[in-house]
Amino acid sequence: MNHLISSMIAASALTLAGSAMAVDMPADGKAKCGACHAVDKKVVGPSFMDISKKYKGDKDAASKIAASATKGGKFGWKMGEMLPKGGMGATDAQIKSLSEFIAGLAG
Repeated sequence: MNHLISSMIAASALTLAGSAMAVDMPADGKAKCGACHAVDKKVVGPSFMDISKKYKGDKDAASKIAASATKGGKFGWKMGEMLPKGGMGATDAQIKSLSEFIAGLAG
């Protein structure tokens, strides 16, 4: 009986840990970027996590990501070209906030 209870507790803990690690895209990200990007998988453009990994360890990551999002381009991903401001009219404040979020994903 003790093994059953221990197993149930361990399974519950793992379930909670997995849920805690999931990261949701901020509301502005869903509205302005969600058609082409997801946090953890490639859609039309690369995932936010892949972008974050590309800049991991770069102290200027957020500003570089923001500059790229603002001007648009291909960025070497071998995918389609991103329109300036994502083509969805994101404001500079939204781009800055999302760029900081993206840069922080890879830790």
